[in-house]
Amino acid sequence: MTENALKRWPSREALSRAGVVQSRRALAWAARLFALGLLLWTTFTSGHLGAWKIAAGALGVLVCGLAAWAFWRTTLEHRLLPSLALLALLLVIATVGVSTGFRVPAIVLWCGCAISAIERLPLVAALPATSVALSAFAAVNNDVWLTTAATAGGLALAGYVLRLDAEARGSAQRLLAQERAARVAEAESAALAERARIAREIHDVLAHSLSAQMVHLEAARLLIERGGDREQILERVVAARGMAREGLAETRQALSALRGEMSPVEDFLSELVATADGADITVAGERQPLPAEASQAVRRVAQEALTNVRKHAPGAKVHMRLEYGEHEVTLGVRDSGGPPGELSGAGAGYGLLGMRERAELLGGSLEAGPDEEGFVVTLRVPV
Repeated sequence: MTENALKRWPSREALSRAGVVQSRRALAWAARLFALGLLLWTTFTSGHLGAWKIAAGALGVLVCGLAAWAFWRTTLEHRLLPSLALLALLLVIATVGVSTGFRVPAIVLWCGCAISAIERLPLVAALPATSVALSAFAAVNNDVWLTTAATAGGLALAGYVLRLDAEARGSAQRLLAQERAARVAEAESAALAERARIAREIHDVLAHSLSAQMVHLEAARLLIERGGDREQILERVVAARGMAREGLAETRQALSALRGEMSPVEDFLSELVATADGADITVAGERQPLPAEASQAVRRVAQEALTNVRKHAPGAKVHMRLEYGEHEVTLGVRDSGGPPGELSGAGAGYGLLGMRERAELLGGSLEAGPDEEGFVVTLRVPV
């Protein structure tokens, strides 16, 4: 046994009553009451006692009870010197009891001190205190030496077993407290992650919607500056208003998706390409339900890709392909290219950057760049 182990106190959880089941507490109290009853019975039935001896015995029992309670408190607070002083007081009371005719109560007190010292004190202090108590017990015990030695060894072993049991219970209490703290931290982390997810979804919806509105409003501005036809200007304003309505609908849809009320992603993409001129979609692989984050990533990338086509290559043909793999889903959006539109310089280019960050958060990837004819966006998300 190491020096640190000898000097180490039992944990406060071990010394307290924390984690002790009700039935065990009842058993412990029954044992204490039995020992106290035995102590009182042997104290006041040992021969003919005078009034002063009865008073001294009652006072001794009261002082022992208070000292035992104080010993329990000081050991719980890991105060070594007061604990040793109280233990010494109990040993002295037992010694005085033997000299005044209270032999059996003194033996009970010595045995209790021996067990309590091993159970509640650091072993470097408990072993000498237990040795003193058991030596005093052996000196006044009338049994043969072998019985006395066996009893002393049994008492020391009982104290050590109680110590190990209390340490195991204390370790269980510490682990339980750590588990509860971990659960609280996990719940707080999950709440923060959920807030971040909701914020990201709303941000992406608004970014896409506002970007699409800006395309039409910028076109309307250019038409006004160039003296364009009133019908064309009105068409652009009406389209921007439609985009605003779509943005609100998409926001509601995103919130529904976060609650798990999500339509299949292929149905969403089919509806999306139906509203875009010259767009079509192909779905390949065995269809499977996607996690909410993966499904939202596919939807947002498809929307952003179509918005970019309207902005940079208006009138281009768009082919969208959704492919279900064994471990990932792939979305490809390819356009046929064409002359850049008047609004190709509008926007800061943060749309696909945000989509790439979203894909990387999910452990996937997003690639975007020019192809032989037009522009290709490819999203891969693990499922």
